[in-house]
Amino acid sequence: MTHERTVSETTSSSKVKPREVKKRKKKSGTKKAPTRAGANVVDIAAKNKFSQGMLVEVSSDEDGFEGAWFAATIVDAVGKDKYLVQYQSLRMEDDADFLREEIDILHIRPSPPETLVLDCFKLMEEVDALYNDAWWVGVVTKVHHDSRYTVYFKDTKEELIFEHTDLRPHQDFINGKWVMPSKVLRLCFAKEA
Repeated sequence: MTHERTVSETTSSSKVKPREVKKRKKKSGTKKAPTRAGANVVDIAAKNKFSQGMLVEVSSDEDGFEGAWFAATIVDAVGKDKYLVQYQSLRMEDDADFLREEIDILHIRPSPPETLVLDCFKLMEEVDALYNDAWWVGVVTKVHHDSRYTVYFKDTKEELIFEHTDLRPHQDFINGKWVMPSKVLRLCFAKEA
């Protein structure tokens, strides 16, 4: 399915995430994020790597949000392997404040280091696209002449047009380090050899 509108043409009230899900808001209190199956063992080093005030990204297993990463700040450690986070762009349903949730450590990663792309993204380059308050992994399928890009999202089979400023090079968080995709492939091939 191809959408012929750009992300900048939509308004915040009409934006939809891939899979046409409604904006994630919470009425009050906090919510525990679902825990992935087999996630009862957490690396001891990982337990202590998030501190109060640290900028992080948070994922969810909720239907329609798989693969999205939301910017948040660590508020406090809550029990074993959980943190209270405050989202930087998601608000409470009454819009009085930013949404806070208790999140399992398996759904938290540090914010990736900034990687500037001064010139342009290339055709078939894997990118993260900022769409409806979250970063979604996609692939550049068309480079437009005006610093805009068509990005394809594999999971939803959608294409959207993004401004250069709403994209960043995709990086994977592996074994506690941020790795560019080309290095990820080299690591995988090295393990197979």
